[in-house]
Amino acid sequence: RQFYCLIWGNIVTVFRILEKLMYDYAIPVAFINGEKVTDLAQTVELEQKPTLEELLSTVINREDVEELIKKPGRRFFGSGGRERAAIAIQSFWRCFRDRRAYIRLRKRKWAASVIALTWLTHVKLSKVRKQLKIIRERQIDSFKTKQNELRRNWLSVSTNRRVIVHIPSLGLSQRIRRKINNLPVRENYQIGRLCDLDDPNVDIIYVSPMTINDEILQYYNKLMNLRLSVSQNTDDASSETSENASDRFMIVVPEALNSFPMHNMCLATLLKYSPRALKRIKNLIKGRESYIVTGVSHPDDLYISEYLNIPIFGCEPEASYLYSTKSGSKRIFEASKVPMPFGEYDIYNQQHLFESLAQLIVEHLDVQRWLFKIDDDYDGLGIAYCDVVTHLPCYKNVLKEAARFGDKWSNRWAQEHSYAKILSELPNVLEQHTICVNKTQFSNWQAYSKVFLTQGGIIEAYPPSDSVTSITICLSIEPDGHHTVICCGDHLHAESQFSCWGLSFPQSSVEAQELNTYCEQIVEQCKQRNIYGHVDVDFVTFIDAKTDKQQVWTIDLSIGYSEHVSLYRIMRFVTTGDFDPQTHSFTVKVKQAKQRVRHWQTGAPEYTVVEKNRFAVWSARLHHSNLSVLHYSVFFQMCRAHGVGFDIRDKQGTVFELLECQRHENIGMITIGDTLQNTLSNFAYNLNAINQEITTASMKGRSNFMLAISDIENILGITQENASNISATTNTS
Repeated sequence: RQFYCLIWGNIVTVFRILEKLMYDYAIPVAFINGEKVTDLAQTVELEQKPTLEELLSTVINREDVEELIKKPGRRFFGSGGRERAAIAIQSFWRCFRDRRAYIRLRKRKWAASVIALTWLTHVKLSKVRKQLKIIRERQIDSFKTKQNELRRNWLSVSTNRRVIVHIPSLGLSQRIRRKINNLPVRENYQIGRLCDLDDPNVDIIYVSPMTINDEILQYYNKLMNLRLSVSQNTDDASSETSENASDRFMIVVPEALNSFPMHNMCLATLLKYSPRALKRIKNLIKGRESYIVTGVSHPDDLYISEYLNIPIFGCEPEASYLYSTKSGSKRIFEASKVPMPFGEYDIYNQQHLFESLAQLIVEHLDVQRWLFKIDDDYDGLGIAYCDVVTHLPCYKNVLKEAARFGDKWSNRWAQEHSYAKILSELPNVLEQHTICVNKTQFSNWQAYSKVFLTQGGIIEAYPPSDSVTSITICLSIEPDGHHTVICCGDHLHAESQFSCWGLSFPQSSVEAQELNTYCEQIVEQCKQRNIYGHVDVDFVTFIDAKTDKQQVWTIDLSIGYSEHVSLYRIMRFVTTGDFDPQTHSFTVKVKQAKQRVRHWQTGAPEYTVVEKNRFAVWSARLHHSNLSVLHYSVFFQMCRAHGVGFDIRDKQGTVFELLECQRHENIGMITIGDTLQNTLSNFAYNLNAINQEITTASMKGRSNFMLAISDIENILGITQENASNISATTNTS
């Protein structure tokens, strides 16, 4: 005590703490190391309470003491243990009770915040929906008002000076746009709209879905000058109006083209989000008579129309979408009383699908193949087919039943047993033998039927013939009710037999009067449904094996400006020719030298202007990956070396449609000739020459050239066979 007199008080404090620890834990004997206590007392002097570890470090028999202290419940064995146990129990209970209450409160608070946020979101969304509904109603009212005004003034608008704002937008549903590759390229198939300049009263504003460089701009300026040269060659009156054609068009590129790379938006939506482009268009049309010509209608067309304060040459987007679906077009065809394939539409459940198909098979046993088409299908991508008759086990028995009943087979009671048998076998047949055209999206029947039943669809008979020709008629229904046939053509196929890759113009498969009659009936039904603008009607024709007569079926209706109209505009622009919708013929005026007649002073031969028929084959879907390595100037030099070009004197040859300035993989081509066979042969020759020039053994690339050439060769074989049959019949008679 005398030696540690300066820290004795702290030593006593440590001993009391140790004494209390031993009492609390009922430790019988503990031997303390005095030197370690003095070391620990120095920390107590600094007002730091010693820890249990530090206290145990002063105990000599630490192992025995520590074992007792760490024994569960030992601290309640010492003096006051019962009181400490009661305090511990109470504190544990209060902790459990309060924590449970806190968790319950926290859950309620979280639930309240979720409910509040959900309600606020609902209220805000409801306000936004109401605002959007009001805006949409206002836009529709504005659209209808402008349409009525355009309808009243159409005669003066269509004959006076005007500006046409071309927006080649593909306003397809979001589901389809997500699956389409190169949507801007598909929209730019319609760049031939620039050739509406053949009317001297028209100025064009073309909204481009792709950037346009000087090379493409220079090409289309030269195309306008080609029109001038052609007109002057035949002393055409349009030569005077063609002099300033290159000054009467303007190409506007929306600044939002690259702002939404992952959304695959249509051009109308991108233009909506391009305020500078809209403002520029508004300034260009200020104080001038104008209207918009869209592609496939989209609700954002209404916004653009309202912003620019000009009407749309077309119908309301909702009506356009409704009657462009497969089921919607069937309603129009049914009301028009035009011939249609056997089938059923508005199918939305599996039971309806199986029952309808079974009934159709029973009623039309001669149909070998049945088609399934999704309602909002585009370009044949939503088609599947099944040769049901080939794979149906009970088909032979059904034929025997039909032969046994004879004329009574048309009665339902006669078909009942066969219908039940077919219905039971159909699911398995469709599951195993249905072929989807778009195999990248639909790998099997399960994947296809899921989308088919969700979106709705139709069942349609495939023509029961080995030779089927598809025809497209492009119509224009003007706001005042008049309609015109713009062009018509037979389909060329490359990637798929259900997709139109190109046209041979004009169509030569069906009598013009018959198709015109069907088109008039369809137009009347369209006008009753307020459908105006550009409309494409698709037909198929074949020889019926039963009657040995030609049959025509109306199969599809597309509302909107198509690539075929665009390509026809280019052909008409460079040839200065005219299409006769009554006879489905295209004529041009060419100079022809008079035989043995020369000018009395100069001795030069004298010419007379005569009308001659012209045919064309066109496609905007030429694709070859090796084209990307060529500049357009090199490409045109290569074409000239092979004699691929346009003769302004005879108004026949080849004209190209340039689509893109970056990759150059896609291009359009129009070949014009004096006969259909020569035109088809020249088109195939052009494709083959280009393919040989840009294809090597080490760099073949991806291309659809050879598929198109194969289809053209088949058509040429059929035409030659038909010509031989006609000549043989003539000789016999």
